[in-house]
Amino acid sequence: MTGGPVTGRAEAMTTADHQVPDPAGGGPADATGGGEADARRTPEEGRELLPVAAPARTRAAVRELLRPHRGLALGGFAVMIAATAVGLLTQPLLGHIVDLVADRHPAGALTLPAALLVLVALTQGGATALGLSLISRLGETALAELRERFIERALRLPLEQVEKAGSGDLTARVTGDVSQVSEAIRTALPELARSLLAIVLTLGALAVLDWRFLLAALLAVPVQAHTARWYVRNAVPLYARQRVAAGAQQQQLLDTIGGAATVRAFRLEAGHTERVTRRSLSAVELTMRGVRLVLRFYSRLHLAEYTGLAAVLVVGFLLVRDGSASIGTATAAALYFHSLFGPVNSALVLLDDAQSAGASLSRLVGVADQAEPERPERGHEQQREPGAPPEGAVTVTGLGHAYEPGRPVLHDVDLTLRPGERVALVGASGAGKTTLAKIIAGIHRPTTGSVRLAVSERPGAGRAVALVTQEVHVFAGPLADDLRLARPDAGDDDLRAALARVDALAWAEALPDGLRTIVGEGGHRLTAAQTQQLALARLVLADLPIAVLDEATAEAGSAGARMLEKATERAVEGRTALVVAHRLAQAATADRIVVMDGGRVVESGGHDELRAAGGRYAALWGAWSEIRGTAHHQSPHPTNPPSDGNMKDPR
Repeated sequence: MTGGPVTGRAEAMTTADHQVPDPAGGGPADATGGGEADARRTPEEGRELLPVAAPARTRAAVRELLRPHRGLALGGFAVMIAATAVGLLTQPLLGHIVDLVADRHPAGALTLPAALLVLVALTQGGATALGLSLISRLGETALAELRERFIERALRLPLEQVEKAGSGDLTARVTGDVSQVSEAIRTALPELARSLLAIVLTLGALAVLDWRFLLAALLAVPVQAHTARWYVRNAVPLYARQRVAAGAQQQQLLDTIGGAATVRAFRLEAGHTERVTRRSLSAVELTMRGVRLVLRFYSRLHLAEYTGLAAVLVVGFLLVRDGSASIGTATAAALYFHSLFGPVNSALVLLDDAQSAGASLSRLVGVADQAEPERPERGHEQQREPGAPPEGAVTVTGLGHAYEPGRPVLHDVDLTLRPGERVALVGASGAGKTTLAKIIAGIHRPTTGSVRLAVSERPGAGRAVALVTQEVHVFAGPLADDLRLARPDAGDDDLRAALARVDALAWAEALPDGLRTIVGEGGHRLTAAQTQQLALARLVLADLPIAVLDEATAEAGSAGARMLEKATERAVEGRTALVVAHRLAQAATADRIVVMDGGRVVESGGHDELRAAGGRYAALWGAWSEIRGTAHHQSPHPTNPPSDGNMKDPR
């Protein structure tokens, strides 16, 4: 059981075709993850990346996340307004000190304004810290909810959608985009809120001093507004391209590192290095374009600062000369405008972080906005009605499937699995075995045709199919917790019974801490056979009526595989089981054998019946028997006997 625990459960439904797995419990109970390589490799330019939310939808999603926390938002901004307003008393107090000095008042007259300056500083500092902490808490809470929603949807995305996008796209969103948004919320959001409040209130304070100071200060606004529009217009598409380039770079790294053994075996190092270099250079080039954009942005901001400050100083000079304002008032006005440098520059510069975070946020919302898993609607039905097939029956009718338009891998497949029947699916590489198995399990959506599952209603239950493949994931933590992923309410006795049923109890209890032993990454390392037994034990605990096993014994050696075959028989006892057979010896013991070739079912029957028919299965059996006999003659005591008919199916 890899990729996740067995989590699906049976559920009665009215007849409704299904092409989309029900991830809420609606996909198969994932006893595993991989089997034969169904993943398709397409050129990067041919990838269908995961969706990105439109700007309007991104803003709406932010409002939805903030709506439950209105009290926290209002409290945070109210405190920030108070802190900023208190801070604006600094400039008038300094102007008052200038007037006192200009009028030659005694030094003692400066005591009160100096004390007030200290009080203002302390009050502003404390209120600002409180306000920033409240806004940061608001942002972190909203981000946590978005992250949880994103992960929930990402785990439930249809497998073929992830394959088309490439795992690098999803990885970049989970890592880089989440980090980008998180960093913006921790730093940019509080600072942006403080800066905007400071700008608005400072402009109001300038108007209070004299409306002409406000007009002079506003001369800088056209330059700043033009700069902001220019920057946003250029930055939005640039940062979006940067995120896509980062995803492509990660995808290429994953492809190269994941296939390192194959790359070395076929001497493909140079080609892969060149592709990694090309993707990396593309990402670096876009980053440098962003740096050049920011430098031009700063230069335009400096021009606005000098224009506004010069205008305020000229107005102050004229007003003082005419006696309309004191030197202290003109000083306060100049200090007010100078104090705007920081907030205005911060607000505009934070557009850089905001645009980058906005692009990342759109990519997160694009995935988080994926529709809630619905009940199976097309191609995959769960039914248990009067007159319906018996409990556990599977009926496949006219099934066809193509990963790419015009290139079908399954053609008009008809197949019926009787309740409790164990059916072995065999065929040469590329026959379509894994594709058929995963469609029955609900992992892939069929292009045409339908799959009907006859299951009874169980309160609170989900889907009725469990999938076990050869790619088993052992979750880090106690062995008991790993097993309980299949049934959270299982007691220790239930866990031991499931392990005993698949012949795993002896080694499990022999672990250093028994069922409490830490396994998975950083813990006790399980063998390939033990890992598969763990997956089969999850299957037993989930207790689902239908099981699909996709080469679940392929990773073990011959002796281990024979042991696992016996464990598999016990695990699926009483269930309807479809077994993609890695070994013909395993197929020979099945109730029925279905032979596939070129995406079609070409034979179906018992082992002896198909051998006697002299068809495709007989040819496979003859070839396997000859190979096995030759190997035994060459090595009476082989340490690694040959596989019992390895018939890998890339689909």
